[in-house]
Amino acid sequence: MDERKKSNFIQDVLRLVSPGTALRAGIDNVLRANTGGLIVLGYNNEMMNIVDGGFFINCDFSPAYLYELAKMDGAIILNEDGTRILYANTQLVPNNGIESNETGIRHRTAERVAKQTGNLVISISQRRNVITLYQGENRYALKDIGVILTKANQAVQTLEKYKVVLDQGVTNLGALEFEQLVTFQEVIQVIHRVQMVLRIKREIINYVNELGDEGRLITMQLNELVSNIEKEAIYLLKDYVKEKKTDVYETLRELTKSESPELLDDNEIVKILGYSRMTNVQDQSVMPRGYRILHRIPRLPNLIIENLIEKYGDLAHIMFASIDELDEVDGIGEARAKMIKNGLNRIQEQLFVDRHI
Repeated sequence: MDERKKSNFIQDVLRLVSPGTALRAGIDNVLRANTGGLIVLGYNNEMMNIVDGGFFINCDFSPAYLYELAKMDGAIILNEDGTRILYANTQLVPNNGIESNETGIRHRTAERVAKQTGNLVISISQRRNVITLYQGENRYALKDIGVILTKANQAVQTLEKYKVVLDQGVTNLGALEFEQLVTFQEVIQVIHRVQMVLRIKREIINYVNELGDEGRLITMQLNELVSNIEKEAIYLLKDYVKEKKTDVYETLRELTKSESPELLDDNEIVKILGYSRMTNVQDQSVMPRGYRILHRIPRLPNLIIENLIEKYGDLAHIMFASIDELDEVDGIGEARAKMIKNGLNRIQEQLFVDRHI
């Protein structure tokens, strides 16, 4: 199964059934009553062909109504967004030829209905006390909130450690950029760290979606840690992709789409950046265009940064340009030229102080 599609499925359905939603309150009531239940969201043509019996209700959804209706044996059908109860006490008769790995009758029916109709189906186990979500080929069992909170907190602690390592790698790279000593090895090392941080971020977002109202503190911690990480990654890629006109947003998606435990190897990253295969990335020097460093200068508009890079090509030539030469660039007067020159000097001094040798 495509891991990215599964991740998207989990994020989408968890928003509907996360703690704090009316639907989750009703599901939890059914779970606590130990009655079990089968709930389908959406009533399309495919559903009409497999619904047998029951009665039409068509009323606004409420957790109390769901709880009472679940006392009957049949399935409950809601509208697509779970805001209305359409049918109750229905029998679902999906195609028995659809393959199912489930053992219980309720779960087997739920899986077949989800595969046949594409609708979200929620199975509440009476015996195992488990809520399982099905949609198409996807299956996801909701976990205990306490367990998720523990995992989310552990993931945040891991993210903090990786973020420190990433920040130091970015600082070291910046110092090397001013010294004109960057090789592909340093760039690739930072990209690997970006990959790890974004991977952990995605994992935490899945936990947050499942936690619902219980995940507010985790969300605050996540935002504080990595609020600008994608923006920094985009500037990094704009500095180092081979072709300036490359869609760096697509490049970032390419670099982070893998869900496997293994990070992309060095030559695969070089290829995604637009370069040919290299026998030794440690010996191949590369010069940044300067996007990442220039964006650290306060109040320097994007248009000015683009004009600077268009005229000078890379960070080294911008660094060595005099105030008079900078003044000649479109949109830069003498005052702004001095600001750029002083800004670059301050950033360089700070990077030299902060880097690890």
